[in-house]
Amino acid sequence: MSEAPDPEVVELATKIFDLARQGRTETLVAYVDAGVPADLTNDRGDTLVMLAAYHGHADTVRALLARGAEADRANDRGQTPLAGAVFKGEEEVIRVLLEGGADPAAGTPSAVDTARMFGRTELLDLFGAH
Repeated sequence: MSEAPDPEVVELATKIFDLARQGRTETLVAYVDAGVPADLTNDRGDTLVMLAAYHGHADTVRALLARGAEADRANDRGQTPLAGAVFKGEEEVIRVLLEGGADPAAGTPSAVDTARMFGRTELLDLFGAH
């Protein structure tokens, strides 16, 4: 029988995920530097990188990658941060993820598939350069 999660831990985790969504880099990395895992995931498997990438926060993504977060960690639906950034049209985030080692072919659909789906041929060229 598993115990219910501590409400204070849930509240803190919710706050940390919100910081990633809002791009509040300085506050978020203070938590990571204090011991919160850089690859913390929510109940859908979304990492802090995924949330920051999807919401267009390149500086937050860069800071998390610099602290050891995985650029390609897929969520429970097989989506990667790079595919999410392609879907949202976040070009600066895409560049940061590629510099951080993200694989355009990873995930389902992959960033390559997503770019094709939305006719983003300039991104396919960018992926080819990486």
